[in-house]
Amino acid sequence: MWCILSIIIAYLIGSISTSTIVVKMVSGKDIRQFGSGNAGATNTSRVLGTKWGIAVLVIDALKGMIALSIVSALAHANPVALALSAIAVVVGHNWPIYFGFRGGKGIATTIGVLLWMAPLMTIIAGILCLVVIALTRYVSLGSLIFAILIPILLGVWAPSHEAALWASIVLALLSIYSHRQNIGRLLRGSERKLFDKTSDHL
Repeated sequence: MWCILSIIIAYLIGSISTSTIVVKMVSGKDIRQFGSGNAGATNTSRVLGTKWGIAVLVIDALKGMIALSIVSALAHANPVALALSAIAVVVGHNWPIYFGFRGGKGIATTIGVLLWMAPLMTIIAGILCLVVIALTRYVSLGSLIFAILIPILLGVWAPSHEAALWASIVLALLSIYSHRQNIGRLLRGSERKLFDKTSDHL
């Protein structure tokens, strides 16, 4: 029962679409009607400016960590509940029940839950992600590398950390799915780069 309740709570917390709320409060606009229609940090940066985009990124990551902290207390740190809740909070971010199931792509919230579950591996992957973004200016590429790299790092250096490993595998698959259009554009060489006002990835 605690496992099911934890999943529901995590999903509901994930469904709090930071970008949608912040942009609406600051400008009165619906972020989903601009750019790619994605309720994420990059799109927020384009509409409101970089500082607001960073704020959304941080809050979306924090909501993942907060959700797992609550679940850990409720489910007594049960690894299965934590793994399923980590997935649920990202699913909530991507398909929020409060906002017509139209949300973001989940990378910021994925960062939050993985920082909570596997901080060292997440920091390593995060640094490599930032290097890729700095060199290529493709946020989507850096995001995908980050998501895919975490389960690889965990599988090689911390295979016994099964809850984080299996959660990271599912989250990587979710990231690939949510970035499927970006992947197509990357392959075609038509993906927009960072600071291009028509780009949106997080």
